[in-house]
Amino acid sequence: MTARRGSVPTMHDVGKLAQVSAMTVSRVLKNDPGVSEATRERVFAAVDRLGYRRNQTARSLRLGGSGMIGLVVTNLANPFYSRLALGVQEVATEHGLRVVLSNSGEQADREPELVDGLVDHQVEGLIVVPAGSRQQHLAAAMRHVPVVFAARPPAGLDTDCVLVEDFHGAREATACLLADGHTRVAFLGNPPALYTGAERLRGFWAAHEEVGIEPDGTLIRQGLTDSATAERATLDLLGQPAPPTALFCTNNRISQGAIRALYKAGTTLPVAGFDNFDLSDVLGLPLTLVSYDADEIGRQAARLLVDRLEHRDGEPPASRRVTVPTHVIRHGAPSGDGPGQAPTGA
Repeated sequence: MTARRGSVPTMHDVGKLAQVSAMTVSRVLKNDPGVSEATRERVFAAVDRLGYRRNQTARSLRLGGSGMIGLVVTNLANPFYSRLALGVQEVATEHGLRVVLSNSGEQADREPELVDGLVDHQVEGLIVVPAGSRQQHLAAAMRHVPVVFAARPPAGLDTDCVLVEDFHGAREATACLLADGHTRVAFLGNPPALYTGAERLRGFWAAHEEVGIEPDGTLIRQGLTDSATAERATLDLLGQPAPPTALFCTNNRISQGAIRALYKAGTTLPVAGFDNFDLSDVLGLPLTLVSYDADEIGRQAARLLVDRLEHRDGEPPASRRVTVPTHVIRHGAPSGDGPGQAPTGA
């Protein structure tokens, strides 16, 4: 028996030739120890005879599918999304899937075109970091393929998502600054319409409320999109008559812009922020960083998507919400409330 002339052999073809089910073929290709050696030999013999390529069809997934999944992120220049993509790739490879990557550039109006294009190219499913709260295009995509949200939750859609402990991490990092004696902590945040920005601001406020301190509204800067806008906002804060004595930043790009501003101003302040980043431990600044495994966000999202694909022909699982934990890392000696000091060599 051979596959039809001109057709690509499938897992079903391999199973038919080896006289086993497609599921057994999948187990053999995954090195399942529960399969007998005789069955394993028959399957590999069929694979060789048919010229079946294991990466052409996603293991255990819908026969005849493209073997591709789509991943839409908001900014590949941000190391967080590179790590997330690597996590997705790791799990996809384990299941014989290929990843098609698209970057929305934080442009919500561009995202529908990217999503539609991936669906048109017959991806098996989508993992999306949404650029905005208007998600009708994702609801439309869900009528054709399963969609898993990563880093930011769905807005009124019943589907799986993987999030970070945004509120908890922000509250814990801010609490560290307050415990060090700071009462004038500035908040440098991304656009408030973003879930992560809103949750991290909520954690910032909660930490203040827990110790009975009212945050100064003049020290809150939102809508920052990159290190350049963060640098300008920090310089503006430092120029105020009553400047902050510490800074909280909602992501690594904002932290880096704030640190650059401190060096330009010839001063140093404790900085707390989300996302650990390279060389943070050698800067000589008091840093409080909220760390988490960005790869794991991608891995968890890919596992949820694979599970949905494996149940495509049966009863789909209920929607799930997975939260990746955070923990605080502190570099340098904490500094109490008071004027900034010039860094060594400045």
